[in-house]
Amino acid sequence: MDLILWRHAEAEVARDGQDDLSRELTPKGERQALKMGLWLDRHLPDGTRVLASPARRTDQTAHALGRRYKLREELLPHAQVEDVLGLIKWDVQSGPTTKGSLLVVGHQPYLGQLVSKLLGMKEPETAFRKGAVWWLRTRQREGQCQTVLMTVVCPELTSRFWDVPS
Repeated sequence: MDLILWRHAEAEVARDGQDDLSRELTPKGERQALKMGLWLDRHLPDGTRVLASPARRTDQTAHALGRRYKLREELLPHAQVEDVLGLIKWDVQSGPTTKGSLLVVGHQPYLGQLVSKLLGMKEPETAFRKGAVWWLRTRQREGQCQTVLMTVVCPELTSRFWDVPS
């Protein structure tokens, strides 16, 4: 299984009394989301399922991908990593119970906690840039499920460099 984690792009700072869930992307965040959306659209396997937090900034980020996606309450900013693991049907010891590719558009701190937990890092949380993507993959080695890091991409690195034919 491929698990692709995408942190929402840069959002406006909350105004006094503003609900955190209503914060929108800044113009820079809109550009970040568009760049990553284009990059992801070119690289995601066909049939990739996409889940996003219903917060406005993650909804806008996911929308930039140009594919269908589902908003899931389990991915709101206050989510616990265990709840996210349940949503994506992933057991830390035995790996995912589903196949295929899944893109999750969400928030810190749970995205960084998820990366640390799945990669077996000592730190409880990994820094995760706004608008960035971490691509993880599971594989079987000697009867054990392993999670490996395939790539980390931030919006600033999605320029023509990636467009070189292989």
